[in-house]
Amino acid sequence: MSNGDLHWIANFIWSIADEVLKDLFVATKYRDVILPMTVLRRLDAVLEDSKEDVLAMRDNLDKVGVVEQDAPLRAAAKHAFYNTSTFTLRGLKARANQQQLRADFEAYLDGFSPNVKDILEHFEFHNQIPRLSKADALGTLIEKLTSPDVNLSPYPVKNADGSVKHPGLDNHGMGTIFEELVRRFNEANNEEAGEHWTPRDAVKLMANLVFLPVADEIESGTYLLYDGACGTGGMLTVAEKTLQELAREHGKEVATHTCTDRRSTPKPTPSAKPTCCSRAKATQRTTSSAGRNIPHSSTTPSRPANSTSCSPILPTAKTGRATSPAWAASMTCATRAF
Repeated sequence: MSNGDLHWIANFIWSIADEVLKDLFVATKYRDVILPMTVLRRLDAVLEDSKEDVLAMRDNLDKVGVVEQDAPLRAAAKHAFYNTSTFTLRGLKARANQQQLRADFEAYLDGFSPNVKDILEHFEFHNQIPRLSKADALGTLIEKLTSPDVNLSPYPVKNADGSVKHPGLDNHGMGTIFEELVRRFNEANNEEAGEHWTPRDAVKLMANLVFLPVADEIESGTYLLYDGACGTGGMLTVAEKTLQELAREHGKEVATHTCTDRRSTPKPTPSAKPTCCSRAKATQRTTSSAGRNIPHSSTTPSRPANSTSCSPILPTAKTGRATSPAWAASMTCATRAF
């Protein structure tokens, strides 16, 4: 998808705020609705194809009394997250009664896997639902984001004759859109966008400076990617991609974990939410700034030297400055889901 297409989609989502939220929220609060709803729409679109498989798996697990259902449900969804509710956003937009819509929408949110619920919790999105419902804006918001005019799915939308109407939006493209929305909201709120976002060209240059000098030394194995000042998570995702590309070029196979600093302030910044979106298809990820293989347990990456504490970031969400591990996870997840 071209940069022009990505810019158009970002403009489309940006315009929803004025169309739906004006006079309902002050402009500085638009991001508290638009960013999590964008994440939800992406996750919803990613899970559409496996929805029936997940519901069937849940029913089978319930019948045989399996309590720990997370792993088999992830396998059924073919992603690191899932939703066990019977609802989708496309289905919810048909609700005519606003109270029924609110009840069904909340049931839909409750159906997500724990890692996605964690993202929503740190977005504090549940706090916005009563106002959206009371003003009858929730249905309009869902309708706008599921419009046939825009495709936030990784799968192409085709015309009746089989030609492509809208190309699929890959994780990199979705992450780019999310970062652009974060940047615009920060600037609109008179915040310094650079505190949370570094231009992608600069990030690519930094990743190349780290890895190219040691490209011949990369061995097959698992690596830890650590960012002690994680903003929107772009450095983690680009560094991961760079490491994996160099490994393939040298005939090596690497797995990766992403990690950020646990030292945190109580109130994370809004940009902390993006990384999760970009990594909706989370798998193990990794890399040290030195480009060396780092031993770690199967569940938790080892702590980089001189860091106070390190926590793996789930699916993928972008994190804000010195944010809590849970918040960091929510941001990284957001970006990767995209």
